[in-house]
Amino acid sequence: MNNKLYVGNLAYSVRDNDLEQAFSEFGNVISAKVMMERDTGRSKGFGFVEMSSEAEAQAAIEGLHEQPMGGRNLMVNVARPREERPAGGGFGGGFRGNNGGGGYNRDRY
Repeated sequence: MNNKLYVGNLAYSVRDNDLEQAFSEFGNVISAKVMMERDTGRSKGFGFVEMSSEAEAQAAIEGLHEQPMGGRNLMVNVARPREERPAGGGFGGGFRGNNGGGGYNRDRY
């Protein structure tokens, strides 16, 4: 098991210090981070907490999963490793430019 936890279904009012306070009841919190929208600064409704040991992480899962916080029941699981994204911005294909179709071609005449 890992000691980094995913925390989902967060109320939009929950902040980093709220997570840290809730999880500190189960051990030493290394970090607590609510993920925020880059453009609006609003919470995305999930975050990550890193505990100092696997035993503390397991205790936090058992103690907080499906427990209310800010009017919503938390979802607490072991965080999965971040999946690699393909390079190139994910636009689904390369830029092809002008295919030579249509338009005026001065070299033809």
